[in-house]
Amino acid sequence: MRTVEAPPSRLLSTLLMMNGWWDISILLCQDWDISDFLLLVKNNTRFHLGTLVNLTNQQQALMRQLEALREPSSTRGVVTFGCEIREVRRLWTLASRMTLPEFHWVLGDSQNVAELRTEGLPLGLLAHGIMGSPSLDHYVQDSVELVARAVGSAAKENPALALIPGTTNCMDVQLSNGSSGQYLSRFLSNTSFEGQTGFISKDSHSQNVISEAHHYIWSLQLDPLGQPTWTRLGRWRRGEVLMDRRAWPSHQGSGSGGDWRRSSRLHMRVVTLVEHPFVFTREVDGDGMCPAGQLCLDPLTNESSVVKGLFQKLAGRNGSVPTQLKKCCYGYCIDLLEKLAEDMGFTFDLYIVGDGKYGGFKNGRWTGLVGDLLSGAAHLAVTSFSINSARSQVIDFTSPFFSTSLGILVRTRDTAAPIGAFMWPLHWSMWLGIFVSLHVTAVFLTLYEWHSPFGMTPRGRNRDRVFSFSSALNVCYAILFGRTVAIKPPKCWTGRLLMNLWAIFCLFCLSTYTANLAAVMVGEKTYEQLSGIHDPKLHHPSQGFRFATVKESSAEDYLKKSFPEMHDYMRRYNVPATPDGIHNLKADPQRLDAFIMDKALLDYEVSIDAECKTLTVGKPFAIEGYGIGLPQNSPLTSNISELVSQYKSDGFMDTLHDKWYKVVPCGKRSFAVTETLQMGIKHFSGLFVMLCVGVALSLLTTVAEHIVYKLVIPRVKEPRFRYWLHTSQRLHRALNSVFNDDKLQTVTKPDKRCNEGNNQSACWNASESSHCNRRRVLPQEMQNDLEHPTSQELPGPPPPSPLSHPHTFPLLEKHLPIVTNTNGRSDLLGRGLSQGLGPGQGGSGQGMTSGPCRALGVGDCGPGLGVGRNPLVQELSELEGQILVIKQQLQTAMRRKRELEQYQSENQQANQTAHSQPTTHQSNQFAQYTQPHQQTNQHTNTLPEF
Repeated sequence: MRTVEAPPSRLLSTLLMMNGWWDISILLCQDWDISDFLLLVKNNTRFHLGTLVNLTNQQQALMRQLEALREPSSTRGVVTFGCEIREVRRLWTLASRMTLPEFHWVLGDSQNVAELRTEGLPLGLLAHGIMGSPSLDHYVQDSVELVARAVGSAAKENPALALIPGTTNCMDVQLSNGSSGQYLSRFLSNTSFEGQTGFISKDSHSQNVISEAHHYIWSLQLDPLGQPTWTRLGRWRRGEVLMDRRAWPSHQGSGSGGDWRRSSRLHMRVVTLVEHPFVFTREVDGDGMCPAGQLCLDPLTNESSVVKGLFQKLAGRNGSVPTQLKKCCYGYCIDLLEKLAEDMGFTFDLYIVGDGKYGGFKNGRWTGLVGDLLSGAAHLAVTSFSINSARSQVIDFTSPFFSTSLGILVRTRDTAAPIGAFMWPLHWSMWLGIFVSLHVTAVFLTLYEWHSPFGMTPRGRNRDRVFSFSSALNVCYAILFGRTVAIKPPKCWTGRLLMNLWAIFCLFCLSTYTANLAAVMVGEKTYEQLSGIHDPKLHHPSQGFRFATVKESSAEDYLKKSFPEMHDYMRRYNVPATPDGIHNLKADPQRLDAFIMDKALLDYEVSIDAECKTLTVGKPFAIEGYGIGLPQNSPLTSNISELVSQYKSDGFMDTLHDKWYKVVPCGKRSFAVTETLQMGIKHFSGLFVMLCVGVALSLLTTVAEHIVYKLVIPRVKEPRFRYWLHTSQRLHRALNSVFNDDKLQTVTKPDKRCNEGNNQSACWNASESSHCNRRRVLPQEMQNDLEHPTSQELPGPPPPSPLSHPHTFPLLEKHLPIVTNTNGRSDLLGRGLSQGLGPGQGGSGQGMTSGPCRALGVGDCGPGLGVGRNPLVQELSELEGQILVIKQQLQTAMRRKRELEQYQSENQQANQTAHSQPTTHQSNQFAQYTQPHQQTNQHTNTLPEF
């Protein structure tokens, strides 16, 4: 493929002839070969060649040479050759100072329009040239398109010969016919089209494919802002100039160098389409006016004559336009349009497109916004107008003022909270970690306590209670859930430190749980999980999955080209406008499962959704932009694009975005004033189920306890299983006691308990509590003597009756040491002696049956003396002692009652006979009756303790 440049001489002579500039002068800024141009001018008798000026760098000589152009015979056209832009600017400045006649200035040599400037140049200046050199990709694309067009044309006439390669028999050359290559070559020679590199055709002389470069003609004109700009007027193709008559200034020029000026302020018709937040509409007021926004018409038709007629009636102010056709338009694009009108100095009439469509090619014609621009009904289209290749072939777009992409909108559905919803604030791994940490902490608490000299163990500090693994679990669970119950805390310093660290751990865990509870459990929603446009649900819809887009929109055009099968499926669900798709998605019953449209529009719909029923999902796709549409080759395109770029740089577009998109998104709004977070029973149903399961498990645990107590424990009562204090104190007692011991413990329960060092003793009545608090423990030496008495130290036989000396039992009990029995409980060494032994009596640890034990009938005097004891006899003796104490207390109470009654009767008689000295008499009476009572109390306090 060979590129052919346009011949400058032919192009320039054709341009002069089209404008009727027959009288011309030539200015040469440097040595330039103009022989071809001079030959064409001389061969055409209508041309009159005037002065030929060869310019120098001397300004005085330049002015003398320009004076030659002042002669009456000088032409109206001045053609320059070899002049740079700065030289042309200097020539124009000198000509203006010299007040030369007005000329039509033409740059004779080819120019690169992208490098041309406008400052200091005459209006109406003509230039011609190319816009950059084509790239290699453009040549490849044109070559492929040339072959495709030729093959397509050949296949229509003879598909077999064009598409199937012919076979050649080398042995039979005479029978061979024309090959498919020869057949296609005829179509290649007849194929021509406008390609990327230029006009593609076949040279008739060389039989080669040539590309005639795009050669354009430009004119320096004023834009609507009054600024000079280069405007494209036409192009050179195949030996002729193709001009755009709408932009050609020859018939509109004022004679001042082809200056293109408008006699009045520019007025345009602008078409729009309602799409939130870019364009909103509302009704006009009672006078048919808009207190806010722009007055726009809704003609309900695309006929250009009807639209023009309505605006003519509206301009006449005769009131003939119906009120129902008047609307007030406002929004993102309306603000942008007002800004453009202010900066460019034009006025406009605004109306809404009749069919409510963006524009698509249907039934051989364009509809919607594109159709109105092509028919001349509108000069501008301002809305969320997507720029795509199909529309760009028939209309012009400015640079995009808003960038977006396509997105997918789905509906969210409220779902009932499952049973385990209360556990959602923390991940399952966190719950597992908490309970594993709890049991590990309990193990270490038990180990630290049992290996500490200060621990709550039988070997530690002679403790009454034992800290076992079950006690550690109780402590850890109580701290974790904040239970206010009586616990058995550890006594060693290490255990207490570990317990406080566990409390800090629980504090942070529960704080995090509480903070996330409301956020996780309130407003649980589910939605269609779509990863994007390539999701299998869209490409292979099943089970009635429905999705749609807007008809004749950019989204539909993209889906039709990229995913034809998907487009064929969704055509039945497509909607006329975006609000219809949103309505079908949110309707009950739901008529759409997904809606595909511009993400800018979908994001706004999500942000204003008060019920939070919609959500955009998946990755964005098909990046696109919104631009302002104009008729093709409109001189306003470049000016508006420049202003749009300026608005982006100075922050005006960001201001518009914040104004119309700064809406609080759904899910992030504040509920402090109008809404409250409420969690019902459905959110905590799992807790109620867990409680019911716990009650059922507790019943099973009760049954298990009875089974273990009656069946398992009797079988495991062997020496190797008898030490269970480190696991559970209660289990240890059950394995190391008989049934009568447990029964006995349930019978003898004290009324009050008081601490005696590390021991706890029973106080059977209130009168004995003071003596209980004053008990003391003998030193270790005296305890050892009492624990190991010799035979010489044993006392004599006891009195006949143990109850005849009731006041001696507490004295012996007060001086007995504290030991720990096999049940893990602290007990007095002489607990049995206090109920049946006299002072100084006991056993030597060899199972004695004489002495006080024999007198009481007791076969077991307690483990403290190293002898066995009979629990039944001991229980009987304790009951007898309790009955005796109760009798004595009852007798004392009856005597006190009689004394008080007597005192009350005497006091009443004394009040009736003598009122002169009541205080002295009453004091004497009180002292008389209280003295016996105090003696009685002293006698009562000496009763033995049981």
